[in-house]
Amino acid sequence: MDRIFSGIQPTGDLHLGNYLGALRNWVALQHKYECIYCMVDMHAITVWQDPKELAASTREVTAGLIAAGLDPDHNVLFNQSAVPAHAELAWVFNCVARLGWLNRMTQFKEKAGKNKENASVGLYAYPNLMAADILVYKATHVPVGEDQKQHLELTRDIAQKFNNDYNQNFFPLTEPLIFGEATRVMSLRDGNNKMSKSDPSENSRINMTDGLDDISRKIRKAKTDPEPLPGDRKALESRPEAANLIDIYAALSDQSTADVCSKFEGAQFSSFKEELTELAISVLGPVGEEMARLVKDPGYLDSVLRTGAERAKAIANPILDDVYDIVGFLRP
Repeated sequence: MDRIFSGIQPTGDLHLGNYLGALRNWVALQHKYECIYCMVDMHAITVWQDPKELAASTREVTAGLIAAGLDPDHNVLFNQSAVPAHAELAWVFNCVARLGWLNRMTQFKEKAGKNKENASVGLYAYPNLMAADILVYKATHVPVGEDQKQHLELTRDIAQKFNNDYNQNFFPLTEPLIFGEATRVMSLRDGNNKMSKSDPSENSRINMTDGLDDISRKIRKAKTDPEPLPGDRKALESRPEAANLIDIYAALSDQSTADVCSKFEGAQFSSFKEELTELAISVLGPVGEEMARLVKDPGYLDSVLRTGAERAKAIANPILDDVYDIVGFLRP
């Protein structure tokens, strides 16, 4: 069976974008592939994190994955730092990847901004660790959004260079899995920006922990425009906020955006938002309630992560041993 790896940063406040762009797709994949899902806490500290908040967020995100429908018995769920093979393989890849490759990575430029001289080395080498995350399990597929495609391309480059450097056919060239509607959910306040927990406006996003009143209020206040909804998705290209709400409705209802446009053609946003609110509450309400219940049981969440880490090590450690043999490391 093909193997999937994917990771999510445990920095709290899972939101609708995480659910539609990642978690829901992971749930759909869990009976089709061997799935390994990771809370990437080592990636998280490439920018400073409060230690207590990071620990709490790791449990909270784990709860979110389970509440969304991931079965911890069927999937491997763990936090990255609990499996040292990730960091060990990342060092090997630091010696395989080229500076020119990392210099082209757009996400570092976006995160570092104008202060790149003050950015951590970890943030710069982040893509090498991401490659190690994937290849330490010889994952054949990774579900990615459009903004992660460049990182996966680098992973393939590293795998190919390692294979060529050591005259081996060892690492697979991992393939992306890219999904359809609303894989990139935008802010409810600005349809040109991605929905993000870092946005200072709480009304820009629907958190998975939001109650029914919060979901209703945020959709009601979501930015739109005065025009009625069109019957053609192409007509929304110059209307980013309207397009975002249509995309969200399509994803939550498992319909195409074309079908949603056809259904609501000519409708005013006031009536459309009422239906979107009802739909969002029906889908996210039970997830949020289960997530809240799980967060109150940290002992259970820790046991899930502990068991998952042992299962992950059983896969990763033999692969790392083979890498060390290929590279020529002596282990007396």
